[in-house]
Amino acid sequence: MLRLQAPLPERFIADDPANDARIRAAREALGDRVYILGHHYQRDEVIAWADARGDSFRLSQLAMEHPEADYIVFCGVHFMAESADILTGDHQQVILPDLNAGCSMADMADLDEVEDAWEEISRVTDIDRVVPITYMNSSAAIKAFVGEHGGAVCTSTNARAILEWAFKRGDKVLFLPDQHLGRNTGVAMGYGLEDMAIWDPRRDRGGLEEAQVKELTFLLWRGHCSVHQRFTPALVDAFRSEFPDGEVIVHPECPHETVQAADRAGSTDFIIRAVEAAPAGSEFGIGTEIHLVSRLAAEHPDKRIVSLDPMVCPCSTMFRIDSAHLAWILEGLVEGRVENRITVDGETARWARVALDRMLSIT
Repeated sequence: MLRLQAPLPERFIADDPANDARIRAAREALGDRVYILGHHYQRDEVIAWADARGDSFRLSQLAMEHPEADYIVFCGVHFMAESADILTGDHQQVILPDLNAGCSMADMADLDEVEDAWEEISRVTDIDRVVPITYMNSSAAIKAFVGEHGGAVCTSTNARAILEWAFKRGDKVLFLPDQHLGRNTGVAMGYGLEDMAIWDPRRDRGGLEEAQVKELTFLLWRGHCSVHQRFTPALVDAFRSEFPDGEVIVHPECPHETVQAADRAGSTDFIIRAVEAAPAGSEFGIGTEIHLVSRLAAEHPDKRIVSLDPMVCPCSTMFRIDSAHLAWILEGLVEGRVENRITVDGETARWARVALDRMLSIT
């Protein structure tokens, strides 16, 4: 999805110490009118100014719980800001500091392609048997599609509960947009790899035979996280060679073979809690975005915490937000100028809210 962020005025320079002074002054001027959210994968220079940090959905909930804030500055990516706009009040404006901060996984599920897939599936099998489920890491348009067609949103924490709910309503799911979370959750529920296949939107009938569409339990959209897909069983083996007593914890967005090779798999919050609960001297190889891993290592100096990936690849789109963009956004608010507001149209927001509310009612 194409998003265009205009260049910042020349006085806003990346890594400029003056940015901190600008942010501090603007925060003081705005007071409770602004609420800054920082996703776990953000740079430290941004997290330092966050009123709250967390995963995408929890941050959106926190925004909803702060109606006194006129401005919600979401230091994350586009789909997160959309969710915040859906959940917050009409008087609140949600702002993304850099419009180019998108999510490659979310962009892999285009609404037109999903609608075409739904039509193709309906030609082959009883569509009333199919329940669409979308991961939180998807656009508002996809959440709305799911809501309108009887499905729900899920997170990496509650994916199993949502799928169990889905199988009480039908006997097949179209899981969007992350194939790995769908596969890993399905296997954890007792389904076999033979019960699932990838739906490739660029191929006729998703690249599947009619019999497969009819018989398979999981149709997994061909999408993935560019960061988590980098973690491989070979990286797990390398960590174990260096730290034979260490524990490997990975995010369920990682490939199935990597999840199987790890000691544990869980959401960002799961990883944080596991590290916090471990005794001093524990050693961890973590398979998730490097900013969170580095922050955990800094906050728990009594434990050895390293990234499984020696290339320490950050989320390149999340990485776009820096102190310069945050300072620019906040100074604009002080001056009465709202930049980069993220809005979701009423009809899309209504159906997306249905999908989100279903998730909340289930879990």
